[in-house]
Amino acid sequence: MSKAFTKETDREEDDDQQEPSLPKGIKNYMTVQGYQMLRKELEHLVKVERPEVVSVVSWAASNGDRSENGDYLYGKKRLREIDRRIRFLTKRLDIAEVINPATQPNKDQVFFGATVQYENQDGEVIEVTIVGIDEADPLNGKISWISPVAKALLKAREGDSVNLTTPSGPQELIILEVNYPEE
Repeated sequence: MSKAFTKETDREEDDDQQEPSLPKGIKNYMTVQGYQMLRKELEHLVKVERPEVVSVVSWAASNGDRSENGDYLYGKKRLREIDRRIRFLTKRLDIAEVINPATQPNKDQVFFGATVQYENQDGEVIEVTIVGIDEADPLNGKISWISPVAKALLKAREGDSVNLTTPSGPQELIILEVNYPEE
């Protein structure tokens, strides 16, 4: 079939992944390190990855028939993914409210950016750092400031006991230590 009778779309079924959106009315707080990390990713996409993919797509397009050209088809898909991520990062960085936890005056109380060590009711000691939504990495101890655990911990002090509501029922958490990064 002639290429004239086919429609090349910018979206494919497996290309429908959406970036996470911020809940309404929530500010996009971010630590200095988180902001720098996203900024670095954006810069890498714009200056390195995108030009490389554009080069491959351009080369593949010059080879002729695009309908069965894997380099061209994959390159176009990858280019859409990169452009989507660039738009997402640009929007998130534009609305980011960067907070330096090291300048927190109340270092004995849990606020954004604090690293908190707490004990749950099973006697397990857990350490988490409260970070922005885009920085959250629960498997590495970085939890979003809007997560249930962070909400339970916020404004508590060392030695305080806080209640965390979980699907299996309420849990008591005892704050053992609160730390902030040094300036």
